[in-house]
Amino acid sequence: MASQKTPTVLDRKPVPSETVVFREGDTGNTAFIVESGKVEIWKGNEQERHRLGIISKGGIFGEMALIDGEPRMASATTLTDCVLVSVSEAMFQEKLDKSDPFVVALLRIFAHNIRTITK
Repeated sequence: MASQKTPTVLDRKPVPSETVVFREGDTGNTAFIVESGKVEIWKGNEQERHRLGIISKGGIFGEMALIDGEPRMASATTLTDCVLVSVSEAMFQEKLDKSDPFVVALLRIFAHNIRTITK
């Protein structure tokens, strides 16, 4: 059986302002890099949002679900028109597999600690 090769081209997508990229509790199989625009990361519901941060050009979000396989810990909504670059779970895992096991273990510990303190 031939091995699956991870695509080397990243998917770039324009996303209009006020678009929900993902919701808290969703399964996560993609991380995103902000090529342009701003994305709000928040917890709560549409009526009562608690802002955790704003991700702008060059920032990454959605990576926690790829690191530890847990559901999304927050929601993400575009604040402006954006161009988002998708990083697939397969591509992310390929990069992790090539990394120092100590660094990968630290990432997983950090992800666990962040999830614990934000509950």
